[in-house]
Amino acid sequence: MGWRGTGLARAPGKVVCVGLNYHDHVAEGGRPGPDRPLLFSKFANTIIGTGDPIVRPEGTHALDLEVELGVVIGETARRVAVDAAMTHVAGYVVVNDVSARDWQGVPAALGEGDKGDGQWLRAKGSDTFLPVGSTLATRDAFDPASGIRLRSWRITPDDTEHAMQDGTTADMIWGVPELVAYISRSITLEPGDLIATGTPAGVGVFRDPPVFLQPGDRVRCEIDGLGSVENPVIDWSEVPDDD
Repeated sequence: MGWRGTGLARAPGKVVCVGLNYHDHVAEGGRPGPDRPLLFSKFANTIIGTGDPIVRPEGTHALDLEVELGVVIGETARRVAVDAAMTHVAGYVVVNDVSARDWQGVPAALGEGDKGDGQWLRAKGSDTFLPVGSTLATRDAFDPASGIRLRSWRITPDDTEHAMQDGTTADMIWGVPELVAYISRSITLEPGDLIATGTPAGVGVFRDPPVFLQPGDRVRCEIDGLGSVENPVIDWSEVPDDD
């Protein structure tokens, strides 16, 4: 497992993720929209390619999926202006921001007496929690501002496909230039770094009842023009410990 087999030329030094960046996803959670981009991070340990297993860690029961547009940085960006931001982008990949909703502290995922971690490190940064597709589209060949369709599916062991998310990048609150500019004001973005730009509505935790990924499932995330990334889900107990 790892970044090889993805559309990335190297393991990113930084993975910067954006929360609550689609109007419909904000609405489905019943929350007010943020007044600035909500940023969190993942690490290189999260990155896997198509076919690699997503591992449900010990102690979580609320694994969820999030199809997202990934932005790959091509040139160092430090305090760049919005109108210059795209010159620092190499291209785009499809990513799946896997999330442990109980560790994240989402009320719908918590059992009686449970509480979240108080921060998102385990919930978002556990091993295998960022599948990345194998296709990289250059910035000149792909235009998120035009409204690109994003979709995701949970595929149960009987091979039934359950549609989850279906949105477009036209619903993004902050577009790619705004995100690159905002992040680069305080965090220097370097070649190979990856930005995960947020997810549309349809995630499992906000369904009634909630729907979570189970060992034996597969999950597919797809963006028009970027193809898809598909991964089986396994339990932590199926992965041998290192000696």
